[in-house]
Amino acid sequence: MVSFGFLPFFRENRHLLKTVVFDMGNVLVHFSHDRMCEQIGALCGRSGGDIQRLLIDSGLQWDFERGRMPPRELHRQIVELVDEPLDYDAVRLAASDIFWLNEPIVPVLDDLRRRGLRLVLLSNTSEWHFEFIWERFDVLQRLDAHVLSCRVGAIKPEPPMFEAILKEIACEPGEAFYTDDIARYVDVGRSYGLQAEVFTDVPTLRRHLAGRGVTERVVVGGR
Repeated sequence: MVSFGFLPFFRENRHLLKTVVFDMGNVLVHFSHDRMCEQIGALCGRSGGDIQRLLIDSGLQWDFERGRMPPRELHRQIVELVDEPLDYDAVRLAASDIFWLNEPIVPVLDDLRRRGLRLVLLSNTSEWHFEFIWERFDVLQRLDAHVLSCRVGAIKPEPPMFEAILKEIACEPGEAFYTDDIARYVDVGRSYGLQAEVFTDVPTLRRHLAGRGVTERVVVGGR
């Protein structure tokens, strides 16, 4: 059994971690926008490239993720753009069934929770996507709070997202560690005082945590 324990910080670390902030896409779950476009295209006889231009390149998807339009309005606009009477639930599923769980990260979440750290989500996402992941995978339930772009009204790296996370970490910024697969967002997180590293894979995340006083140890006999 692998577990996390706390060791004294290295000299460069000023604070013991109290909170860990996770991105969602390509951290907790993997996803494919190409799959989303292909699946919506299959509903209306369009290519994935056509849907990419209509939904993503146009900025419509990002407006949805900013919470600037309700789901029914996005559906209405897609129907209008493709000129086909598409079923709402079919579009919602085609747009959302694009995720698969990053299974190795689940034991990390569980162990951090057992050690008393607060876990918070910071994600650019839509209501459709958040609800799909919540219903399909038992991962978001492991976090204590969820800062979502569609509820904040902004997307990373815009300031309201990072202002919102500072309110949710329940500690000083330097006592929180943030991991995201996009380096630009990590840089912005650091500018707000968060300890932050780019997420590449779970073993690297474990090393980042170990360097901040949270380290793996092998527990013999499950004790």
